[in-house]
Amino acid sequence: SCFIVEDSAVIRQNLIATLEELLPMRVVGTAEDEQGALQWMQSPGAQCDLLVIDVFLKSGTGLEVLRQASRLRPEARRVVLTNYATPDMRRRCAQLGADRVFDKSAELEELLAYCAKLALDQKPAG
Repeated sequence: SCFIVEDSAVIRQNLIATLEELLPMRVVGTAEDEQGALQWMQSPGAQCDLLVIDVFLKSGTGLEVLRQASRLRPEARRVVLTNYATPDMRRRCAQLGADRVFDKSAELEELLAYCAKLALDQKPAG
């Protein structure tokens, strides 16, 4: 299951559609700002295997969401999806606990491949 932190409604909808249609992945919720993401992560019963986080949000930043996610949702993989996937940004995200950083404009296929692998890995054996 996946939780998406992304301020663009269009990108959010596309991501949900793509993940749920192409992969055995359920999107359990979304947030468009830092506060919404943190509220969800702190809510009882909030659980996901994957967090997809945009860096620039309506308010607050994805970097802070990432930092908090390491503490609040340590079991989830953390993936950053950004238009600003510079070497410096990739390094900062890695330092804050991102498993992977994907460029929104150039690496969507790679993101899907990563999610597909994750979904497969989580299928119960047998």
